[in-house]
Amino acid sequence: MIVIFFGCKQKSSQEVSNSDEPKATEAKDWKQHFAEMEINALKKPYRGIFTEDETYENLFPIQVTGVTTKPIVDAARTFLSSLNTDQLMRIRFDINNEEWRKWCNVDNGIYDRQGISLKEMTANEKNEAFSLMQVSLSAKGLQLSKDIMKTDQTLKELNNGSSDYDEELYFFTVMGEPSETEPWGWQLDGHHLVINYFVLGDQVVMSPVFMGAEPIITTTGKYKGNTLFQDEQNLGLAFMRSLSADEQIKATISKSKINNKNVAEANKDNLNLNYEGLNVSGLSTSGKEGILDLVYQYISNMREGHQQIKMEEVKSHLENTWFSWVGDTSEDAVFYYRIHSPVLLIEFDHQRVIGVPNTDDGKPSRNHIHTVVRTPNGNDYGNDLLRQHLEKHHH
Repeated sequence: MIVIFFGCKQKSSQEVSNSDEPKATEAKDWKQHFAEMEINALKKPYRGIFTEDETYENLFPIQVTGVTTKPIVDAARTFLSSLNTDQLMRIRFDINNEEWRKWCNVDNGIYDRQGISLKEMTANEKNEAFSLMQVSLSAKGLQLSKDIMKTDQTLKELNNGSSDYDEELYFFTVMGEPSETEPWGWQLDGHHLVINYFVLGDQVVMSPVFMGAEPIITTTGKYKGNTLFQDEQNLGLAFMRSLSADEQIKATISKSKINNKNVAEANKDNLNLNYEGLNVSGLSTSGKEGILDLVYQYISNMREGHQQIKMEEVKSHLENTWFSWVGDTSEDAVFYYRIHSPVLLIEFDHQRVIGVPNTDDGKPSRNHIHTVVRTPNGNDYGNDLLRQHLEKHHH
C-alpha cells in the first residue's frame, strides 16, 4: 500500500477570525493551540475534500497537456543552485513529505513556518525566488501575490512596527527534485498568501491556494493606494445580482452574514462538503458565461497555458457546478460565496477586521477578505496524480 503524506496546520478560519487579534500576553497560548491542531491534523492521512454521496473515477488522469513546464523546472533549479548548504537543508523535502499540508494563513507571531523566508535571502536569492514565481504564475497572479505581501508591511506600520508582520516573511519550500518527468513541487507560505504548486511532466496542479488581505485598501504609509480583490468582490456580487429572483433564492444559504464563513482553509484537507445552493446547469447561456468569468478570475492566477487547461476541466463539469451565497445583495453588502464542482472549489469571504487597530466592531467587513481555491476529490497538492505515478513507477 502506498501512503501519501501531506499535513496541515492552522486554527480554523472560524476560530481565528471570530477571535480578537492575539495580544502579546496571549501569543503563547495561540501558538500552542495552532501546534496542537497541526499535530491532530497530521494524525490523519490525506484524503481530500469529498461530497458524501458521489464518487468519481479517473477525474485527474496522467496525460500530456502540450504546455511545457521546462521554464518552471529551470527556474527552480536556478533558485536552488543560488542557495548555500544550510539553506538547502531547510528548504528541501521529499515529494511525499507532510510539509505539503503544513501551511497557515495567520501571522508569524503565532505560527512557525518551515523553509527559508525572503527576509533571510540575499538580493540574488530573492530575485531567483521571484523568478520561480514569475514563470509559475501569470503576470496577474504574481502582482497579486506581491500586493498581498505589501499588506503585511501596512499591518506592521499600523501595529507599532510589530515583528509579527513583514512583507518579506514569506517562506519557500521545494518538494522533490525539479524535473520534466518526475513529480516535484514548491510551496510559498505566509500571512494571507499560500501557494501549493505541484508539477508532473507538463501537468500542473496549483492548489490549495489561499489568498487574502487586510487592509483591502491601504490609505497610509509605504504602500498607500494598494488595493486588492475588487474584481473578485464586485464580479461575485454582480453575478449574484444578475440571477433571477428564483435563482437567487436557490443560491442563498442565508441572507444573514454575521460571521466568517470559509470552510476549506488550512487544516481542512479531509473535509466532507456537499453541494449547496444553485446548480448552474439550468442557467441561460449568459448566466453560464457569468459563472465561468467569475471562476476565471481565480484560475487566471496560474501561468498562461495551464490556466486554459484548468478552465477546460472546469467547463467539462459545468453541469454539476454549484453556486451558493451568504449575505444580502445591496451595493455595499458583505457576503460569502462558494463555487463547487467535482474539480474545483472556490470560496470568497468578507471577514472581521482583526489586524487594523481600533476598527473591529465584531462584524464582517469589506476591509478583510479571504479567498480559497481547492481541487476536490483528492487532487489538492497533485495528490491523485502523485498516487498514480507512484503506483505505476515505484511499487
